Amino acid sequence: MNNNFKVILNNIEKSLEKALPAEADSKWIKDSFGKLPPVMQGSHFENLISPNKNLIELGGKRWRPLLMVLCYQMAKKQTAKELLSEEEIYSLTPLVEFVHTASLIHDDIEDGADLRRGKPAAHITYGTDTAINAASWLYFEAPVCINNCKISAEEKLIFYQTYTQELRRLHLGQAMDIHWHRNPSIFPTEDEYLAMVKNKTGRLASLAAKTGGIAGGLSESAAEELGNTAANIGMGFQIIDDVINLTTGNKGKKRGDDIVEGKKSLPVIMHVCDHPEDKNEISLCMSQAAAEGPDSPAVEKCISILEKYGCIEKAAQKGIALIKENSAILDSADIKELFISLVPPEFIKD
Repeated sequence: MNNNFKVILNNIEKSLEKALPAEADSKWIKDSFGKLPPVMQGSHFENLISPNKNLIELGGKRWRPLLMVLCYQMAKKQTAKELLSEEEIYSLTPLVEFVHTASLIHDDIEDGADLRRGKPAAHITYGTDTAINAASWLYFEAPVCINNCKISAEEKLIFYQTYTQELRRLHLGQAMDIHWHRNPSIFPTEDEYLAMVKNKTGRLASLAAKTGGIAGGLSESAAEELGNTAANIGMGFQIIDDVINLTTGNKGKKRGDDIVEGKKSLPVIMHVCDHPEDKNEISLCMSQAAAEGPDSPAVEKCISILEKYGCIEKAAQKGIALIKENSAILDSADIKELFISLVPPEFIKD
């Protein structure tokens, strides 16, 4: 691994530990909640902290906060007028990683998934009510880090506006995805799917890139352009994730659980577009798998249909192209190295 990455990742972990301590101390409570009734002690915050901290401690690549720091370093070289210091950019780690964590907890509830990172999902361990509340709180906890930055109110507002806009876009993408997978007969167009993924998945990469860019001195318009490039790369990774789900299976999950959830992933959409005669059979497979669970024979039957004409491979090529073409735009060898390192080796053709 790039030595620069090792240093950054170590600092990211320290920032996450500070922003979400195992036990709520008085300073953290004051920063997060302000003045509270004296009766409210550390133990009262456990049902907010534990579901989120447990998931964070299960790991994750942390590539989004790493991207944020690398974009900061790139922007700093380009502008020489950074808004935040190197130390302060790490303090914004929760802005990116907390959102990712909260979205995973909500995704698992909405998808009815039992596992996350190979362990029981938060709603299984803590109960659905506690998991929903804790993850929702984390969205609001994330921007607390902006309050502590030593910048003007106007400059803080730029970070707040960036954060909230990207979250609204993220939830719009999720709304589209939910609508499609709740209705087995609805198959979106490829353009609709890409628009959904750019919002649902790509906006976390965009948030990381824009936050880093703005902190490094980029104008809001330049940061928006950088964020759009990162969102396109995020789309590529989601497509690769779609493909892995239907081939080897995603780590910590069962192969084909997208079929169980009724997900209209890109391989499915491409196949139905090229072979509309299979649409009803795929819909029936998804309905049967949803009723019977991940061990349903309908899962493998659906995958075999999708394998017939190479649409899974075609989708993989689309994902890799998005990653490569948009990475080439970026003026940073480190960022390009990061994105290429995230592509599973079996997808690298040259």
